[in-house]
Amino acid sequence: MSKNIDISIVIPIYNEEDSLPQLVNEILDAMRNSYDKFEIVLVNDGSTDKSVDVLSKLTQEIPEVLGVILRKNYGQTAAMAAGFNLSSGDVIVSLDGDLQNDPADIPKLVNKLEEGYDLVSGWRYQRKDAELRRKLPSRVANRLIGRVTGIRLNDYGCSLKAYRREVLSDVRLYGELHRFLPVLANIEGARITEIKVNHRARKYGQSKYGIDRTFRVMMDLLTVWFMNRFLTRPMYVFGLGGIIAILGSLIASTYLLIIKLLGEDIGSRPLLTFALILGIAGVQLFCFGLLGELLIRTYHESQGRPIYRIRKTLRGGRDLI
Repeated sequence: MSKNIDISIVIPIYNEEDSLPQLVNEILDAMRNSYDKFEIVLVNDGSTDKSVDVLSKLTQEIPEVLGVILRKNYGQTAAMAAGFNLSSGDVIVSLDGDLQNDPADIPKLVNKLEEGYDLVSGWRYQRKDAELRRKLPSRVANRLIGRVTGIRLNDYGCSLKAYRREVLSDVRLYGELHRFLPVLANIEGARITEIKVNHRARKYGQSKYGIDRTFRVMMDLLTVWFMNRFLTRPMYVFGLGGIIAILGSLIASTYLLIIKLLGEDIGSRPLLTFALILGIAGVQLFCFGLLGELLIRTYHESQGRPIYRIRKTLRGGRDLI
């Protein structure tokens, strides 16, 4: 790929004061030898350590660094969305700020895009994490996500990815959907591939993820499954449930009407209550779930409201806002 291509490297930061200087230096070593035009977008997501001070110093010393400081901790998805929106490159690369992703792999991912892909995802095939606490749940999650969504990747959780800007411009990130970016990009028709990347043991700090992450992934997976399967035809899923419920209500009601005409009392039968509940549930399935999904998307997109708020943006040590 041309040395003149604009590349933006987006990194969400949360309490990474120790790793930031080394991370930036490794990125500079990897990029300055391969590309003439690039930027490093560091998004501080409400860190409680001295990450903001380190970030401010880096913007003063290194012209390629763009610092973005969010008002509070919004989460990794919001931080990545902020970095994507404020970056200027034709190609965007994302990675974590904890030094476990190897910046030396960035040119390899960017070059892979030249083969006609829109998104290249990293695969930590020799992952340096705890087996039972991190690797085993990750393998189970990757297989489940691949089976549910139909997008088969070995490592959904790897933050090291390269994207063409036009793909990301069509994707809207809400909640914690950053880990499902390949699925969201596939909805927009992106061509996706995966390559092996280096993974390193954590050098500073500790993981920010707990057991609650598993439950968040499961809930987000249901959302992504719906978006991937029924985004343009939501009545297929709600309508099917509604039709089944209404048909069940009609069958039960017809049966009750027949035996009523034959002289039997139906007022005390539980089946009468069940038939009414099925009928109401059928109508609700057509309304509540679909309206709720559409309303939340309309709320964000019609107003152009981002899911984050920026306190200030730094370049060259100066506040750009």
